[in-house]
Amino acid sequence: MSSTAKHVLVSGASIAGPALAHWLTRYGYRVTVVEKAPALREGGFNVDFRGHVHLAVLERMGVLDEIRAQQTNMGDMVLVDEQNRPQATLPSSFMAGDVEIERGKLSRILYGRTKDSAEYVFGDSIASLTETADGVQVTFDRGEPRTFDLVVGADGLHSNVRRLAFGDEAEYVHHLGYYVAGGYSVPNRLGLEREGRVFSVPGHSAMLTSVEPETAGAGFIFAAGQLTYDRHDIDEQKRIVAERYAGIGWEVPGLLTAMWESPDFYFDAISQVRMDSWSSGRVVLLGDAGYGATMGGLGTGLAVVCSYVLAGELARADGDHRVAFARYEQAIRKYARGCQKLAEGAGPFLAPQTKAQIRQRNLGYRMLSSRFMAGVFSRMTTKAASAITLADYPA
Repeated sequence: MSSTAKHVLVSGASIAGPALAHWLTRYGYRVTVVEKAPALREGGFNVDFRGHVHLAVLERMGVLDEIRAQQTNMGDMVLVDEQNRPQATLPSSFMAGDVEIERGKLSRILYGRTKDSAEYVFGDSIASLTETADGVQVTFDRGEPRTFDLVVGADGLHSNVRRLAFGDEAEYVHHLGYYVAGGYSVPNRLGLEREGRVFSVPGHSAMLTSVEPETAGAGFIFAAGQLTYDRHDIDEQKRIVAERYAGIGWEVPGLLTAMWESPDFYFDAISQVRMDSWSSGRVVLLGDAGYGATMGGLGTGLAVVCSYVLAGELARADGDHRVAFARYEQAIRKYARGCQKLAEGAGPFLAPQTKAQIRQRNLGYRMLSSRFMAGVFSRMTTKAASAITLADYPA
């Protein structure tokens, strides 16, 4: 593009935003990424990529080798009883895909590849969007107002851009009956070596996974109707988890104690975003903001692939957003829906609500322990991750 290259504002500097910035700057766009957090977010759960489509996009980005160099190399996840005795095993190929990496490390890799070609603004957020005939006037919570040609909401399940451009999230975010929490580090008391443990009682599961010798990552999944709480009040969220897991054995008391001191705590409903359209005028949604599923929906790989498609369609349409956004939605709709469908069983599978369902789940895990069944279930997830044909966009 020429010196009049379109200027794109991207909201969100986690995964989808920097991935899109990579491609847009390569095509000659000016890109500004605004992130509400004061810096890159550390910690979080591990994320994985699987199938030839995920890996092809990472290779085209030039980051696949770097991701592999920092991958978790996770082994099996083992279901245990209260005395930590193994009940069943879920093979690593099913849980970790072809390559798995800590979310914070992936974020740093993508930021490192784009920080010199895109403008990053941390500690600020979009306050309003006003579309005009030739741009979008944007005001910020802290910064001065600016005008951009296009705005991309890559700001997650609770997207601020989606709220401003499409309306209240209650219309689009659908609760699936479970909550997930954790994503913080605890001492590796079980001596795990790149492996995980899952303990379940009806409606509740607690997890430990180890990547480093001295520490393990904690996680919780529990069944609940839609709860009322302040999404920005971390202490309130921690109290919810503490109350839900009070009196549960295994390693849970220690996990709860460590939780109160953790700065990296994550808490959210297991939900899906369901929308008929992901664009409105000069505003478009990417990743979890438009078609997210809290877990089990291959969300990180989906976001990276769809970043490639969105940027490529803009380049192919020579910046005509009306043409590009329509092609983007057409290209990814079936793909995104397939990944979301895969995620709908994540909560019941990980935290069955009765003792009988736990026994049935464990039997299923034992079946997965066989090489044949592990291959069957691995192919199911890989099929969803690969159900799109990548176009070759202009260089």
